[in-house]
Formats: sequence, C-alpha cells, structure tokens
Amino acid sequence: MSIFREPMNRARDWWVQAQADLRHARYALEGGHYEWACFAAHQAAEKGIKALFEHRGARVTGHALTRMLQALQDTGLEVDPNLLAAAKILDKFYVPTRYPNGLPEGAPTEFYTREEAEHALRCAEQVLRFCAGFLGG
Repeated sequence: MSIFREPMNRARDWWVQAQADLRHARYALEGGHYEWACFAAHQAAEKGIKALFEHRGARVTGHALTRMLQALQDTGLEVDPNLLAAAKILDKFYVPTRYPNGLPEGAPTEFYTREEAEHALRCAEQVLRFCAGFLGG
C-alpha cells in the first residue's frame, strides 16, 4: 500500500536557518574571517528567499539570488531595483569566498576585507527585511 502526501512546507525551517546564517556572518565578521562573513551573508539571503518561495507554496533550486528574485518578480511580486542590486553583490560571494581557484591566485582569506564583509551583511539584511515583509515577521 502506498500513501501519497503533499510535500511538507518548510518555510519556517528555511527562515530559522537564514537567521542562524546571518548570526554566523556577524560572528565571522567580528572574528576577522571576512571571506566567511561574505559567504554566510549570501547563505542567509539565499535561505530567506527560499523561505519566501516555500511560504508561497513553491520551491526553487539553485543559488543565484538575483535569478530567484527575478522569478518572484515574474510572479507579480514587486522587487525593488535596489534589492536586485544587493542580490548581485551577494551572488559574487558564492564561489570565490571559499575556493582558492576562484581567484587568480592566493587564498580567499587573503583578499576579502572588513568593508566588503560589512557591505555583504547590509545586503543580506536588506534581502531578509524584504522576505520578512511577506513572511509576517
């Protein structure tokens, strides 16, 4: 016997993890791990957007924040151009913050700055505020 169930809505889980990733980004920033702060900021924004998709009864795959926000826009959700600009900044932190071959030479830890990490956190916070407006929190 087989029982079919609708997939569970995991919006809350994605949102809780988005908040945890944002906290991690702040810890990494304060610890001087700027490349990890940038990556964790991207992850926080990604999980916040995925929470919004789940909340709306949809799923999205991939890691490009800009594309995800454009997909939300295609469904009629108004996405501010400044938010898309923030997503574009964060999208650039997905690979090179973690892999030495993401840069011409050297380790990522040698290249990222406090200013970049602070900016990444502000961008992630902007994305999460947008998502929170639809998630009710």
